[in-house]
Amino acid sequence: MEMKDRVAQLVENKRELFIQASDDIWGFAETRFEEYKSAQLLSVILEHEGFTVEREAGGLETGFIGSYGSGHPVIAILGEFDALSGLSQVAGEAAYQPLIPEGNGHGCGHNLLGTGALAAAVAVKDYMQESGLPGTVRYYGCPAEESGSGKAFMAKAGLFNDVDAAFSWHPGTVNSVWHMSSLANINVTFRFKGQSAHAGAAPHLGRSALDAVELMNVGTNYMREHMIDLARVHYAVTNTGGKSPNVVQAEAEVVYLIRAPKSKQVTELFERIKNIAQGAALMTGTQVEHVVEGATSNLIPNATLEKRMHQNLLDLGLPEYTAEEKVLAKAIYETIPEIDKADAAMMAGKALAARLAEQPLAEFVKPYHEQMVIMTGSTDVGDVSWIVPTAQCSTATWAYATPIHAWQVVAQGKSTYAHKGMLLAGKTMALSALQALLSPELIAEAKAEHAERLDGEAYICPIPPEIYPPKLSSATKVPVII
Repeated sequence: MEMKDRVAQLVENKRELFIQASDDIWGFAETRFEEYKSAQLLSVILEHEGFTVEREAGGLETGFIGSYGSGHPVIAILGEFDALSGLSQVAGEAAYQPLIPEGNGHGCGHNLLGTGALAAAVAVKDYMQESGLPGTVRYYGCPAEESGSGKAFMAKAGLFNDVDAAFSWHPGTVNSVWHMSSLANINVTFRFKGQSAHAGAAPHLGRSALDAVELMNVGTNYMREHMIDLARVHYAVTNTGGKSPNVVQAEAEVVYLIRAPKSKQVTELFERIKNIAQGAALMTGTQVEHVVEGATSNLIPNATLEKRMHQNLLDLGLPEYTAEEKVLAKAIYETIPEIDKADAAMMAGKALAARLAEQPLAEFVKPYHEQMVIMTGSTDVGDVSWIVPTAQCSTATWAYATPIHAWQVVAQGKSTYAHKGMLLAGKTMALSALQALLSPELIAEAKAEHAERLDGEAYICPIPPEIYPPKLSSATKVPVII
């Protein structure tokens, strides 16, 4: 039996285990650094499958590493499992209907991502076990990808330093292998302190922290004309200082996410924004402090591993979809805003867009192009990619044009076609990982390309040395039994 067929068989043998785990994590819907149930479930499954699990890896309470085998090559498979706040949605429903009002939801499909990676790691282990293949496979349980930079904390702790190659994936609307960079970022909280006072009787005695936040945001918005085109600055006011307009707000808080193609450019923007915050404090007679919550580096692609991964995606073949699956995907597509459909059509091209609008489940593999583009989002996979050659694929788990970080993603998160895409990704990563284990030449070529792309630069973790992962152990930790 060919290795690709055996890998596919190994994944299919345990498909119900993986599907149930994905659906359970969809239900947990835990946000950054609080993924206790999700991390525990994945860790327990790994232990049941014969992996040695190191919990709280890198000082992250919900970070872990499951290892099987010994010696080199060491192959990493990266998993994520954090959800997003405010995106609760009933599964399988093609209309906005929160399952829990203002609750969390897997709006980026990380329930699928982490479990598809689990399927890959388990299949690699099973193949190694039955064939006597030497080397090490590791599942990296990486929390807080959305804004906490879990992998960057792991990289800071040196947890990828002995890895030879890394593989990951992401749910999406097409089947493809990425050849792209991403934006580096820094996530930082600014806290202003002022003086409360009666806004009617003694406003002259007050110093409004909320005024300072507003002035900071205005100043930052004026800066936008004077930064590079690919830079991005986003903010969210997370503390307005209260709900009483007749009280001068003594405290207020705003969280900033600053992005640019290179970490150095992010740092330059951050310095300018810190000056704006200080200016806002001076104008309002308040004080300001900031705390870096996380940061990520830009993604370094690796064509050597990507080409192999792309061929594996082609060789494995795509799932077939049932009539019921096509009906749900079409119903979801009809709910997508026209602006998102237009954006997706522009990228797909007129003919393909028309085809996908009628049948929104992608039944093709997008051609691989070794012409790098820059994804204007960010991922902490970037930090891993600075240390070790890294490749990623995407499979069709959602209807065409589905916007990420939207309720439609959550609605499709337990669909049978999402499960099919997840298992295809697991097979693709497993086959790619096994080929790396079997081929010193492939790893050597990938490492040579990696060194060439870095061009003498060394990885410097963008998270400041004095910043450590948060400790949230007061949260309820529920035992998981499988």
